Amino acid sequence: MFTTEIIPHTLRFKQPAGTSRGVYREHRVWYVLFRNNNDPSHMGIGECAPLPDLSCDYDDNYAETLSRFCRITEEQQQVETELLRRYPSILFGLETALRHYLQHSWQLWNSPFSRGEEGIPINGLIWMGSFDRMKQQAKNLLEKGFRCIKLKIGAIDFDQELELLRYIRISHPSLTLRVDANGGFAPQEAGEKLQRLAPLKIHSIEQPIRAGQWEEMAQLCNATPLPIALDEELIGIHYPDEKRRLLETIQPQYIILKPSLHGGISGCNEWIALARKLGIGWWITSALESNIGLNSIAQWCATLGNPLPQGLGTGSLYLNNLPLPLEIRDDSLWFKTSGNFPDKPLQEYG
Repeated sequence: MFTTEIIPHTLRFKQPAGTSRGVYREHRVWYVLFRNNNDPSHMGIGECAPLPDLSCDYDDNYAETLSRFCRITEEQQQVETELLRRYPSILFGLETALRHYLQHSWQLWNSPFSRGEEGIPINGLIWMGSFDRMKQQAKNLLEKGFRCIKLKIGAIDFDQELELLRYIRISHPSLTLRVDANGGFAPQEAGEKLQRLAPLKIHSIEQPIRAGQWEEMAQLCNATPLPIALDEELIGIHYPDEKRRLLETIQPQYIILKPSLHGGISGCNEWIALARKLGIGWWITSALESNIGLNSIAQWCATLGNPLPQGLGTGSLYLNNLPLPLEIRDDSLWFKTSGNFPDKPLQEYG
């Protein structure tokens, strides 16, 4: 038998993180602990890390909602996945806490990654900012040896963004180059902008237009000169029939899956199964979780056999991240089995 406990935590960014929805300086998360009644040292930890301007399950009553589902989980002694479909960040936290509790180990799945034998290739991320700041980020990532870089676009003039992309492409012809528009293009201008991006041999563009415009997105995906990946489009799509209808209607080239946003581990497994049946590519990305959530996502991701670079590099963003032996070496994320783990009550990691 286990009991549940909720520990709120405010993560502080090392430097402001620019996105199309503004600039993040802090990120409020909730850690869920499952603790064995007879052995307090036997516990499982999961992370609920909604993004207030993006998550479908976040509102002013989030903490109360989480507390209610924790009580249900404690009463049932299991995670009620169907009950939690509409609450992906809560589902992710609870199902990974249970995984940790049942494994009784930080090695949540058995894989070469969790054994410290292999890393997971990841993309480097260029955050939105001024032209000079974005260019410096690109230089830093290239110097570190990244072979795949993703550039968030929409913060500055599109011509300047093209100039930056040309600089990266010319200096590194073999680099895998991704861009993320975060829905920033108007439907009537998106086709022309994709045509201007295409000569730069872009691997993919994420969410070129705002989510919810299925017909316009389907037209773009049908005629695009470069692959389109859906991200925000998948938020709020909870049930298998809805997921299938979206993918069959839009027919994207890729989908990008974030467990905290897209249905937890179980919901993302549904997306992957559908994508495979429909011939749609996919990869996994974290969503600004701390090391607790990142570890769960990475260890699950490592079991899926996807060779594409994943988006799992956000663990180093915070001043007060919890200690877990995750590190980026060259362009891969590694788990060190002999590294540091949380060794004091979570409340003390300020």
